[in-house]
Amino acid sequence: MSLAVVYSRALCAMDAPQVSVEAHLGGGLPSFTIVGLPEAEVREARDRVRAALQNARFEFPARRITVNLAPADLPKDSGRFDLPIALGILAASGQIPRERLDACEFVGELALTGELRPIRGALPMTLSVRASERTIVLPSANAAEGALVRGARILSADSLLQICAHLAGEKPLEFFDDAPAAQPSAFPDLADVRGQMHARRALEVAAAGAHSLLMVGPPGSGKSMLAARLPGILPLMTEQEALESAAVQSLGSRGFRPEAWRMRPFRAPHHTTSAIALVGGGSSPRPGEISMALHGVLFLDELPEFDRRVLEALREPLDSGHITVSRAARQADFPARFQLVGAMNPCPCGYLGQARCRCTPDQVARYRAKISGPLLDRIDLQLEVPTVPIDDLQRPGEGEASDVVRVRVEAARALMLERQGKPNAMLESREIERYCVLDSHGLETLQRAITKFGLSARSYHRTIKVARSIADLCGSGRIERAHIAEALGYRRRLDDRP
Repeated sequence: MSLAVVYSRALCAMDAPQVSVEAHLGGGLPSFTIVGLPEAEVREARDRVRAALQNARFEFPARRITVNLAPADLPKDSGRFDLPIALGILAASGQIPRERLDACEFVGELALTGELRPIRGALPMTLSVRASERTIVLPSANAAEGALVRGARILSADSLLQICAHLAGEKPLEFFDDAPAAQPSAFPDLADVRGQMHARRALEVAAAGAHSLLMVGPPGSGKSMLAARLPGILPLMTEQEALESAAVQSLGSRGFRPEAWRMRPFRAPHHTTSAIALVGGGSSPRPGEISMALHGVLFLDELPEFDRRVLEALREPLDSGHITVSRAARQADFPARFQLVGAMNPCPCGYLGQARCRCTPDQVARYRAKISGPLLDRIDLQLEVPTVPIDDLQRPGEGEASDVVRVRVEAARALMLERQGKPNAMLESREIERYCVLDSHGLETLQRAITKFGLSARSYHRTIKVARSIADLCGSGRIERAHIAEALGYRRRLDDRP
């Protein structure tokens, strides 16, 4: 005979629907069953919950216990269901009042001692709870992350006993609202770069308009050094961008660090990275590196060393800003609005044009062919980064610091947002016609370039968007010939040089 059927509530971090946890105590031989497509870590909750209840001096019912995680067709993973399962059993057995469960959402992994351990996905779950105007109960280690969601009602606890005391009205938990402040930028300073004035200028243009960038040059010319300094000159993230970025990072294996609040993510995966790791996927789809870099920078060093199929998977996200991962049982759509920065050598040995290079023309052609034309066509700025002369290395640093460059970048970005509500790189075809007005000389220069270099329609539009960013940096309302000429200078193709 059933003694009670109650439910506690948790959240699924990937899709953020509410998941009800029903605890049913029936007759028959003692057993503990969890149903509702639980993954291995959820099935193991049986042992964690039993030990936690016993160590917290609660009675573990010697009855037939069935825990149902609904909806039944949604796979459940991670230890976040431990706490609602434990509370459901306690309420069903009459050890805590069940009526107070309805006011809150509970998430948390239980240690065998009854202590609460941190979980992944606390921030997106808090966002979902705020939308439903309910209260979320989090482990203390996740409270600061959840408090980043302004207006959320958060209760934090260290153990199962504290939550039960709160539900019993003996010792209420206090609301947590101590959100961490934004930290100063921890990215390296652009002033450390010696020489490379052309590349520094390209980096500034890319930062202003959120353009993708490819740097081609010999080893040691500073490509990686420049890429690592791009996040430091990007505008400070808005609160909405910061929440979106932190929510996706919260789902990663490392979680989100509250001290990185409002800092642009910088992801630099190794060239052995698989397509699933880069764009997302798996039997239960999870976001990949392009989503982890949301509103930040994805740096792919040694670009030709990546598997060609991995690189080709970047083409659609670069255009659309999102990635849809389809599997037989599930389909997931992840945000992928990132700024791509690539770096590569001009040839297999890296020293093309120097005496030490022994690469044949066929070897050079095969090496460059690893980057397909359609992918190159989607990269806005392509430039050569030559070896730094010894005189520039020995000369005291004279380049501008990141803080100085960021002021110009933020001013240009403010013009874009005021004019069109988005960075120039995100403009659609009709918006280009409306917001990117060329003067007669600039239009003539661009038409000649199309005829001479055989630019595609995509390259044509991307050149105009880059020129629009250059004009914004100059404070010009119209795109002039000089802006078009500079933008065309950044359209270096890999087959332009022998």
